[in-house]
Amino acid sequence: MAKHRGCKRFGSLPGAKNPLQAMLRASRRAGACAACAAVLALAAASPQAADAAYAIAMHGAPALPPDFTAMPYVNPDAPKGGRLVEGVLGTFDSLNPLIVLGLPVQPVRGFVIESLMARGYDEPFTLYGLLARSVETDDARDFVTFSLDPAAHFSDGVPVTAQDVVFSWQLLRDHGMPNHRSYYSKVVRTDILDERTVRFDLAGSNDRELPLILGLMPILPKHAIDPAHFEQTSLQKPIGSGPYLVADVDVGKSVSFKRDPNYWGRALPINRGLYSFDEVRIDYYRDANAYFEAFKAGLYDFRVEEDPARWQTGYDFPAVRDGRIVKETFADALPKPAFDFVFNTRRPIFADIRVRQAIALLFDFEWINRNFFFGLYKRSASFFDDSELSAYRRPADGEERALLAPFPGAVRPDVLDGTWSPSATDGSGHDRAMLRQALGLLQSAGYELKGTTLRERRGGRPLAFEIMVASRDQERLALAFSHNLARAGIDAQVRLVDDVQYQQRLISYDFDMIEYRWEQSLSPGNEQSFYFGSAAADQPGTRNYMGVRSPAADAMIAALLAARSRPAFVDAVRALDRVLISGSYVVPLFYLPQQWVAHAADVQHPAHTSLFGYLPETWWHRGTGARP
Repeated sequence: MAKHRGCKRFGSLPGAKNPLQAMLRASRRAGACAACAAVLALAAASPQAADAAYAIAMHGAPALPPDFTAMPYVNPDAPKGGRLVEGVLGTFDSLNPLIVLGLPVQPVRGFVIESLMARGYDEPFTLYGLLARSVETDDARDFVTFSLDPAAHFSDGVPVTAQDVVFSWQLLRDHGMPNHRSYYSKVVRTDILDERTVRFDLAGSNDRELPLILGLMPILPKHAIDPAHFEQTSLQKPIGSGPYLVADVDVGKSVSFKRDPNYWGRALPINRGLYSFDEVRIDYYRDANAYFEAFKAGLYDFRVEEDPARWQTGYDFPAVRDGRIVKETFADALPKPAFDFVFNTRRPIFADIRVRQAIALLFDFEWINRNFFFGLYKRSASFFDDSELSAYRRPADGEERALLAPFPGAVRPDVLDGTWSPSATDGSGHDRAMLRQALGLLQSAGYELKGTTLRERRGGRPLAFEIMVASRDQERLALAFSHNLARAGIDAQVRLVDDVQYQQRLISYDFDMIEYRWEQSLSPGNEQSFYFGSAAADQPGTRNYMGVRSPAADAMIAALLAARSRPAFVDAVRALDRVLISGSYVVPLFYLPQQWVAHAADVQHPAHTSLFGYLPETWWHRGTGARP
């Protein structure tokens, strides 16, 4: 149910920590156990001054040298010109994507509003200079200083200054999105050192990610914004420093962006090969069928597909057959967004891990994948599937074992040595061996099959629960799972609720089981406490839907936050993955192993694909002549 990471839109901001995931980072760590505090204390080393740099990496050093000329995943000589039309399912009523109210046009952030720095998409989390020509911090990351490019100016010609940076920080801290308010409130003090230099005091934040988060801060023009009205939805065309201007607006239906001929940053190495279209128009569709039919008719230029049935059978139409539309798959190194059925362990019925393990055994992935999804999904097995951060099928190294040593029993032996796998059936839909194994676990947990109903041996209560779903597709999958559970005498009722009720029940954890889609980046950070931290288990509105209360998980989150090097960070994340896998908090379902994109043949892309997969901001229109 999380936002689809695969729908990376043209214009997704180079400053976004992970395209289509920025809104997931909406909370801070609410507390830590003693073990976490001990790990975080490692980050309190004496500050060590650093020289101003052209880039900053979360761990280690930037991959590109100071004199790099372009990113490796672009065509630096991509011709400029033409128009790209994008289709979006939904509507809009605001051009301000930085506030809570309204349905905003998201590409305003990136097209029009820039950040101090921009990320490199061939690295897990590294930022290179954009509005900021240089960045400086210390070893403890107790401060960060940004020096602005003297050439930087807004679209109305007014220079970007340190005053704008401080104004933006204050405005978003006090009136912005929840994630901005949470992060930016950690800043102790700001100092304007000169007209183009600003220093943020971060002492005591214990957040090594914060200098990078501030580097991604959108910079707004102080002279053009009234703070008293900032939180109100607005269709006023925003002033920014980015490569495009808002041209035409048809409220709720379409927005057009045109390249700013006076864009200050077009020659920057970070921007070479980006933003090649003279115009980008975004058309909105409210009906999913009309949305797809419009693509078939050639009304918009590219479409990200996540429905295996449609990808397999729905693209046999004239424009594909005659080559006007091309189907392509892109590989990426990101953790794959994985679907799971989530146990709410706050419920007594799921308190026993053997019950959760038995229920997980009864999900027949092989049958579901073949009959529902044309065999195109892969089985989920990790919270960081198909990435270097995943512990699946990897034996723990010495560093991981050392991190986990204070928590004996927190990780299963087969998860520790990399031999564990989720259950695999014979694909018949009636696997007897798997059923016997599940019933054995349930019997050891105090249940017995009486007739066709599984009941507690002592109290006689049936093993029954509700699977709450929010869509017909989820309902179809849950009903198939419910059928398998019934073979073991388990009564799983499927309940389809409307979006409002679904969200309300999620916030208060008023459910037994839900289907959820986990999304992770290559640089997971503080949000892991929001997902899996003990303090979040009893805090309404977090994403700790499982109700995880694990000192081991808390300590692994603390370790990944304190890590100074990429290897140490990867060890900590894999150790966290092992703790979560061993807890049997979910029924692992599936994920898409590739990104599926269909696009007009006239739209071209670079040969090299980034770690993040396809990036529409690197595309161009074939046949256009190069021009500035």
